Amino acid sequence: MAAAATSIAISANPRVSPSSKPFIPRFTSPLFHSPSDPTPVFRCLRISSSLPAPKAPKAVATATSTTFPATAETFVPRFGPDEPRKGADVLVEALERQGVRHVFAYPGGASMEIHQALTRSNTIKNVLPRHEQGGVFAAEGYARASGLPGVCIATSGPGATNLVSGLADALLDSIPMIAITGQVPRRMIGTDAFQETPIVEVSRSITKHNYLVLDVEDIPRIVKEAFYLASSGRPGPVLIDLPKDIQQQLVVPNWDQPMRLPGYISRLPKPPVSAHLEQIIRLISESKKPVLYVGGGCLNSSEELRRFVELTGIPVASTLMGLGSFPCTDGLSLHMLGMHGTVYANYAVDKSDLLLAFGVRFDDRVTGKLEAFASRAKIVHIDIDSAEIGKNKQPHVSICGDVKLALEGINKLLEAREMEQRYDFSAWREELNEQKANYPLSFKTFGDAIPPQYAIQVLDELTDGNAIVSTGVGQHQMWAAQFYKYRRPRQWLTSGGLGAMGFGLPAAIGAAVANPNATVVDIDGDGSFMMNVQELATIRVENLPVKILLLNNQHLGMVVQWEDRFYKANRAHTYLGDPSRESEIFPDMLKFAEACGIPAARVTKKADLKAAIKKMLATPGPYLLDVIVPHQEHVLPMIPSGGAFKDIIVEGDGRTAY
Repeated sequence: MAAAATSIAISANPRVSPSSKPFIPRFTSPLFHSPSDPTPVFRCLRISSSLPAPKAPKAVATATSTTFPATAETFVPRFGPDEPRKGADVLVEALERQGVRHVFAYPGGASMEIHQALTRSNTIKNVLPRHEQGGVFAAEGYARASGLPGVCIATSGPGATNLVSGLADALLDSIPMIAITGQVPRRMIGTDAFQETPIVEVSRSITKHNYLVLDVEDIPRIVKEAFYLASSGRPGPVLIDLPKDIQQQLVVPNWDQPMRLPGYISRLPKPPVSAHLEQIIRLISESKKPVLYVGGGCLNSSEELRRFVELTGIPVASTLMGLGSFPCTDGLSLHMLGMHGTVYANYAVDKSDLLLAFGVRFDDRVTGKLEAFASRAKIVHIDIDSAEIGKNKQPHVSICGDVKLALEGINKLLEAREMEQRYDFSAWREELNEQKANYPLSFKTFGDAIPPQYAIQVLDELTDGNAIVSTGVGQHQMWAAQFYKYRRPRQWLTSGGLGAMGFGLPAAIGAAVANPNATVVDIDGDGSFMMNVQELATIRVENLPVKILLLNNQHLGMVVQWEDRFYKANRAHTYLGDPSRESEIFPDMLKFAEACGIPAARVTKKADLKAAIKKMLATPGPYLLDVIVPHQEHVLPMIPSGGAFKDIIVEGDGRTAY
């Protein structure tokens, strides 16, 4: 009995802080055979693996802040060491051992056992979404804001398929996430049972890895592997599909099972070779017009990146995913490049003779016409995923490895020769400063109407650029990327690769859970907001201080912009209001907020905007501000799809005929 209460296991996960309080054991007694026979019966079901435990690499190459430190914390289990418990309880304890403190789980028939087990946990809190897609996007927001794996849980069938958009989004944006789904009992798999979908097959191409658990004894190993896979190398989502009979089966778990990932671990990138780093430094010394092109792979190496820029004086252009990895307020920041990037960022890449591409994948929304992108430059590409090297653009020098380790190595070499070799790119910077002066980000004001760009500028001013910002997808997303000045990594949460509308509100939930003391603002559009509006209920029930800045133009703004530019302004189902009452705002977003007990207000005049945003930020708890903006606004600059820098558009809006 005493041994059961004091048995320990080691948790080597960074999510568990040394200051965390151990949870109180609830189950310490072994199972008795019968009331009349008090002799305890211990059923030891432990199995051993023939595979040796893989040696942990000296430095796990990872593009997020998750590492696997040697320090450990005492873990106090709720069960005795040889006490049988349900598979669902094993799953929950496995999550606890990984340091999980929050999950986003929506119950159903095939996942009820997991939810029952969650109620027995003293350390894991479930934030109940109102739709499984809201849950998976919230888990993503949690992961993006913290750098730690987010966890979502859904039932089988429609519950599992409702996770698909979030899984695809996490894979494209390299977000560490664990999705757990209930499944019909093993004997019913393949019989078209009620609420059965083959979610492993459905999700195979949109997850980094997935598991169908067929043996209850595999749960500890699979969960350990899932977190390692999600967090190491290029991060991504891992799905665990758990049949209901496995959840109900009694077992004495073996927590000491080694991971069985020899092939994966052997393929993890090694630390960069100094000869390759020397080659990069030589290219820098030979260049006259170098530019840094940084992406989401740099979010975990922000300090190293800033030091590299300090040592070299090279200007920095960021992708949509890389915003915040280098401060937008720095004089060397060129802000965002690409389709809706700044003129000066795109100019810099076009005129550069050396392009340092760190943690990027040469996405089509950045490059446009590939042949014309950085056509004058030698290209250095550093990325953790070997599949990205040379996939879209062939580099002259490439390193497959962790950007953080590469920058650390380059910085050491630069610091060693700092006195003898100084870089002078002042003429290049002056040329770019001239472009900044000639082509700043700007907008026009028409009467009392509120320019959406101005609303974001005011938010940036009133929050001093320190808010965590999530967005939906569309014009508001691009304006939030352009006009809010991000100071640090993991401050900007957006669906980049997939472009999933409805992302902003649930992502803000995840960010608020991960950062309870931060100001979290969902800058949303009316189209995106409506796609997961039900999550207002979650925000109210959890009393999360999420502020919603709703840029409401009654249209699908980005599609309207393309209609204006390329389809002679012919409206093809892009008006979201009520055609019979075009003079009215429809739907009334304030009533959605009222239905969920969330304070809300509407502002229609530019003169009233600053006071309205001040009130939103000052109000405790959640708040919705409905900002009515004109639908004729266009996101500029704009390089048409498949175009080059020479095709950039800098003027015009929906008030002009094309």
